[in-house]
This record gives sequence, structure tokens and C-alpha cells, in this order.
Amino acid sequence: MSIIDRYIIKKFLGTYFFMLGIIMMFAMVFDISEKLSEFIRNKAPITGIIFDYYVNFILYYGNLFSSMIIFLSVIWFTAKMAKDTEIVPILFSGKPVFRLYKPYLISATVLMLLSLALNHFIVPAANKNRLDFENEYYRNALVVEDYYAEYPSNMYVYFSNYVEYDHRVHNFMIQQFDDQQRIKYFLKARYAKNTPGTNNWVLEDYYEKTFEFPLGKINYGFRKDTTFTFHMEEMAQRQNIAETMTYSELTSMIEREDKKGSDLVPFYEIELHQRTSYPFAAYVLTIIGVAVSSEKRRGGIGVNIAIGLLFVFIYIFSMKMMTVASVNLGVPVLLAVWVPNMLFLCFAILLYARSQK
Repeated sequence: MSIIDRYIIKKFLGTYFFMLGIIMMFAMVFDISEKLSEFIRNKAPITGIIFDYYVNFILYYGNLFSSMIIFLSVIWFTAKMAKDTEIVPILFSGKPVFRLYKPYLISATVLMLLSLALNHFIVPAANKNRLDFENEYYRNALVVEDYYAEYPSNMYVYFSNYVEYDHRVHNFMIQQFDDQQRIKYFLKARYAKNTPGTNNWVLEDYYEKTFEFPLGKINYGFRKDTTFTFHMEEMAQRQNIAETMTYSELTSMIEREDKKGSDLVPFYEIELHQRTSYPFAAYVLTIIGVAVSSEKRRGGIGVNIAIGLLFVFIYIFSMKMMTVASVNLGVPVLLAVWVPNMLFLCFAILLYARSQK
């Protein structure tokens, strides 16, 4: 590795971590201004705010916007190198243009691998601590209304509403059918309560009927202890629960929710694929950043930064647009997540080819 390689890698990583620190500091200031009053009102402990919430806050959002920060870092220090006429000797040294890109790609590889490791192994656990703290000291109680889902063995479950602080399901109903779609079991209860983390349930003011030939059986009463194949945590959960799951946990939940016909499946699939697509964007945005900012422009660094911010806006907008298309229009999730990267990759290749001329 040559001196210029070490010089650019040092500049790249140094600028990246400096900008990451600055951006996260501003993000924390805005977040504190929004949530501090709620934390104080709910008597959140100071150590919890710092270590359970904001340390994990930095891990999550710093990693989430890592590719964007990489891009802005490349724009910033490369434009400064171009302004100080440090790029020209490299381009006119007689070596191929790729020689300039090599240290950038090495640095992008290091940061991409770090982001992949964080996405798949570290951030889910950090998010669990952060969201648990947020749910306890900031968020409103979880409310689920008009829940309906299909479970294995032709079982259909419905309830009218559930409020987290009450821990009770209202107007709970189960219908189960045989292979010929003939009803064989029916249950209705005014209230139902699940013991957290188990399949144990308590029914209140219930009525149940089994349809057995030649006569069915009817049973009713005020209270009944029973078990089901499901529990409350999988029926009432926030959309961002996917952020707390490892790869295997997330794929298992997607499979389970897909069988129930849940509307949240696209959100979970997007979360799964974005954990890989976002780090990959570091390569694409690095190439674009070098191609855009390695030229000396009138107006100095400010023009290059403005161009970089425009690219960031277009990239984020395209990601959000494809996400909405996947959720609302049925666009395949894999296509929705990777199309922006592929389009920007084509643009990066065009810019790289132009820089060779």
C-alpha cells in the first residue's frame, strides 16, 4: 500500500467518523428536545436515558445513515483535495484512473463490512433495549383494533380491541374448520388475557361449542383457564418490532405472518433486505462521490457539497418511493429495495467512464 493510499484512507475514515459524530450530536439534540419532558414526567433514570437509550440510538441511526455519511465525507475531503490541487498529480501520473479509486474502495469495503456486521448481529439487540426503554418511558400504550388472522389447522382468530396497559383482549372469538371447510369448533369470550411469554390464557364470560356428529357439545361459564397455539406478543406488536430481530428471527416471523395474511409482511421483508442493500450503497455512493468532487469547480467546495446533497436527496426519495410502491402497489420487495442501488450503480459506472476520459 503506497503513501497516497494510506493518505486517502486516513482522510476518508477520519472525515467519516468526524461527520458521523457531528451528525449524531445534532440528532441527539433534536431528539432530546422532543422527548426529555416525557422522560422526566415518566421518571426515566438518567443512566437508562444515557446507556439504554442514547448509546443504542447512536448505534441504530449512525448505522442507518452510514452510506449517506460516507457519501458526504467523500464529497467533502475529495473536493478539498481538488481545491488544494492534490488530485491533479495523481490523475497525471500516468497510472490508470482506477488507481485513484483504489483507496476509496478499500475504505468503503471496511465501512460496508462494519455496517453489515452491525445490521445483522449488533443493532437488533441494541434496538431491543432502545425500543423497550422508549415504550416504557415515552410511547403511548399499544392499541390493536379489529384483529383478524388465520392460524394453522384452519383456525381463525378475531378480537375487537386490545390496549397494552390493560393486557386484556375484548370480544375474543375463535373459529376452526375441518378440511372440507365445515365448522368444527367455535369460541367466544367477552374478555381474554394471556400470561406474558406463554400460551396460557384466561377467558372470562365465555361460550364454546364443538360440532361433533351426531351432537355437538356446548360449554359456557364465567372463567376458564386454557391454552392456545399462539400468544399475545405475536398478535399485538408494533411495526418496528422487526428492528429488534436477528436474521433468523425475522425470517421466521415473516413466514409466520405470511401464513396469517398479515398486512405487515411487506414492512418486515423490507427491513430484512435493507439490512444488506444499505451497506452495499456505500460502494455506489463512494464512486459517485469521487467522480463528482475530484474536479475543481468554480464556487469551491460549496458547489460539490450542494451536488452531493442533491444526490443524497434523490437517493432517499427513490428509496422511499419504492418502499411505498412495495407496500401499497404490490411491487416485489426485492425489486423495490435494490432498484435504487442498481440505478445509481449504472450512473456511477457512467461517471467513472467519463472520468477515464
